[in-house]
Amino acid sequence: MESTPESAEREEEEEMPSSCSCSSSSSCCSFPDEVLDDVLVFLTRHEDRNAVSLVCKAWFHTERASRRTVFIGNCYAVSPEQLVARFPKITALLMKGRPRFTDFGLVPHNWGASIFPWLHVMAKHYPALEELRLKRMTVSDESLELIAHSFSSSFRVLSLTSCDGFSTDGLAHITKHCGNLAELELQENEIDFRSGEWLTSFPETYTSLVSLNFATMRSEVNYVDVVALERLVARCPSLKKLKLNKEISLDQLQRLLLRAGPNLVELGTGSYSQSLSWGQLSELQTTLAKCKDLRSLSVVWEVAPMFVRTLYPVCLHLTTLNLSDVHLPTPDFTKLISHCPKLQRLLVQDDVGDKGLQATAMSCKDLRELRVFPVRDEGCATEEGLVAISEGCPNLRKILYFCKQMTNAAMATFARNCQRMTHFRLCILKLYETDCITREPLDEGFGAICRECKDLKRLALSGLLTDKTFEYIGQFGKKLETLSVAFAGETDLGMQYVLGGCTKLRKLEIRDCPFGDEALLAGIDKYNSMRSLWMSACLITRLGCQFLAEKNPFLNVEIIKEDIEGSEHDVEKLYVYRTIAGRRSDAPPSVEAL
Repeated sequence: MESTPESAEREEEEEMPSSCSCSSSSSCCSFPDEVLDDVLVFLTRHEDRNAVSLVCKAWFHTERASRRTVFIGNCYAVSPEQLVARFPKITALLMKGRPRFTDFGLVPHNWGASIFPWLHVMAKHYPALEELRLKRMTVSDESLELIAHSFSSSFRVLSLTSCDGFSTDGLAHITKHCGNLAELELQENEIDFRSGEWLTSFPETYTSLVSLNFATMRSEVNYVDVVALERLVARCPSLKKLKLNKEISLDQLQRLLLRAGPNLVELGTGSYSQSLSWGQLSELQTTLAKCKDLRSLSVVWEVAPMFVRTLYPVCLHLTTLNLSDVHLPTPDFTKLISHCPKLQRLLVQDDVGDKGLQATAMSCKDLRELRVFPVRDEGCATEEGLVAISEGCPNLRKILYFCKQMTNAAMATFARNCQRMTHFRLCILKLYETDCITREPLDEGFGAICRECKDLKRLALSGLLTDKTFEYIGQFGKKLETLSVAFAGETDLGMQYVLGGCTKLRKLEIRDCPFGDEALLAGIDKYNSMRSLWMSACLITRLGCQFLAEKNPFLNVEIIKEDIEGSEHDVEKLYVYRTIAGRRSDAPPSVEAL
């Protein structure tokens, strides 16, 4: 489902409501404003905030004035002007741009989602902005320069995930001018490397850094950069998170840990493979042992098995271990995982096999989240690993499981053992795979997941499925918010079951499924309450999409064309999302808004 583990992270933040209306008069409110202000401080969920704003006009205005954090799941759902009119005093904005299928290359590179128009408005209205977190957006060097000079005195957090359009020169504006920056998060971005000066541009007086992540940044880090990084780490006593890219060697890692190690809570090691003597390895192990507060460890680049033992000293108190890009033989993995009794989150490649997952189940009794990623097309994990995890980790809440085969019985066992699951994503590597024992469709397995896991919010399907699976989802998935379907389904009736039964559905993602116009139009009254619908390689037509657009003025219905001169009838890709901003004006020729 995800291109990378980090980009797969699902945010659960404050979301800007699509409506600002109030249903009652101000007379229903008997609380003084200052009392209500004190109460609203404790409401952090966007659902609670939105509900409060609908009580009466007085509560609406009080909530409006007190909102500090807003999450916008689609940058085209509202306009910058609507944002500042609705919430005049926010200090933190979290926003997503392009559809998630950008990560799979299904969305044109120039699709849109530029942050610059937003910054132009925000610079005037939010001079005290402290936090900006962006995902899948275009961020130019000009945008970074505008951030650096518009919010420099108060700006503390910049997080860019799966963004593009900027270079290291743009980053240098941030590091040079944002003197109170506490967090700089750079994850899975397309960055043009022009110079390494972004690391050397931190002023010598700068001491506020708490978190620095450039683990996935594909750029050179020369001697001058490393020296500047060491000095930066040494003068920032509050540094808790440090995630390094693969250019940082083990000896450089050790020097950084000597300066920051005792205070670190989260560490990304960079490359964990080079020629070191046993004496150097021993020194590295001793240095790591001093990291008493370390709770999260990421080794996301290559690692030599002989070096694994150097990690043992920090394993005892780890709650997160990320080995998602590391090829680690099963024996070495089982030894490592046996030292991690407090682990709650594990990301690993499937080449650890069922035996590695069985070892995890024996050692990590409090595991809450597991992600198993494929290393080869044929896969190594099977239904045995899934069952073992369910038997040993009863507190599991989230799983992403790539495997080569599955059975209905295994999923039913998993569902009985892990009834508190909120996220279940199963990815069988072979398309349309049946139960590997009975050769039946996997309907009953997914039915068990939906029936037993009553708090399920996110579900991803794979394998051979009939309409029965979708009937189960519609019948039991009453809390389901996100459904992802690929290479599955039988008839239009399947999608109708889902749209008719899943009352809380917010995102529906469908790829390579036999669903046509009848299925699409089954949600004609449903999409206004959802965030988005994605359909690609299905059986929908332009006529059906046009009808949907005409009947829903608050939806943007966009057709993404492989060929600008393509068919007038078949629709290859469809993206539908609710909006109060109207049709966007920056769509490229490959995107047609109906």
